[in-house]
Amino acid sequence: MRTIILFSLSCLLLISCQVDDEKREEDGIFLHVLGTVQDGGHPHIGCSKDCCENAFKGTQNKSHIVSLGLVNHTDQKNYLLEASPDMVMQMKTLKKLSSFSKSETPNGIILTHAHIGHYTGLMYLGKESMNSKSIPTYVLPKMKQFLSTNGPWDQLSTLKNISLKELAFDERKELDKNLSITPIQVPHRDEYSETSSFLIKGPKKSALFLPDIDKWEKWDHNLDSLLTKVDYAFLDATFFDEGELTERKMEDIPHPFIVETMELLKKSKNKDKIYFIHLNHTNPCLGPASKASQKVESNGFHIAREGMMFEL
Repeated sequence: MRTIILFSLSCLLLISCQVDDEKREEDGIFLHVLGTVQDGGHPHIGCSKDCCENAFKGTQNKSHIVSLGLVNHTDQKNYLLEASPDMVMQMKTLKKLSSFSKSETPNGIILTHAHIGHYTGLMYLGKESMNSKSIPTYVLPKMKQFLSTNGPWDQLSTLKNISLKELAFDERKELDKNLSITPIQVPHRDEYSETSSFLIKGPKKSALFLPDIDKWEKWDHNLDSLLTKVDYAFLDATFFDEGELTERKMEDIPHPFIVETMELLKKSKNKDKIYFIHLNHTNPCLGPASKASQKVESNGFHIAREGMMFEL
């Protein structure tokens, strides 16, 4: 049976004890949605459109940049997927969700690639800020080289704020006894590193985390076939449809539109597993009551929302 709980991330620190006490006290591994928007965040820098106006005014909560948390109550460990620019709040949230933890830092950080929304939160671990102690940080080879040879990131390793742990594509890495990740390469704009998705396996359920890809047809995997192997899939949904941007050419920022993914999988039996994530500030699906969100749900898909919890 699928376990999903939804509550506002902005209120999490106040109400998490009321919502999660029962779950926290029992053994189990859970995946938490800590952020859902694209690298630039929401509200978005320089945006004067209606989509950001209320957030800038403070009459609408900001949305956090894409990130997931893994909480292993059985082994009393937790992990952060992506070090987003919103990591300060997301790391605190992860600790609150981990009632067993006395540490402010996770037991590990897992990175997909070197675009700003996915790794720059590492800056808060440096000596100018937290000065953390050897946090295991799981990366692919090119990402490891990038962080090791470019300032200011190399200082994190030199001063032992983080400890880089190299992964290999298609090789399973056990984080704990009943929790593992397997990196799967995806085609993306790999200016500084390769780009990975992750197959996450717990004792009961599994999930695919794939926040960035250029287009499905460029991938050497069949998406629907891969979906048969998981219980949940968090897929790139940066844009809803063509023409969403007016100030930039959308072909310069390739991502599968939500409408394209829905068309590709319209006959699939796996639609209910999909939770669209990594939404641009212009994406109308940011609004749960929008016509776009209603269209997604009516077609059998879902939109990932901050605060969702899934049993693994």
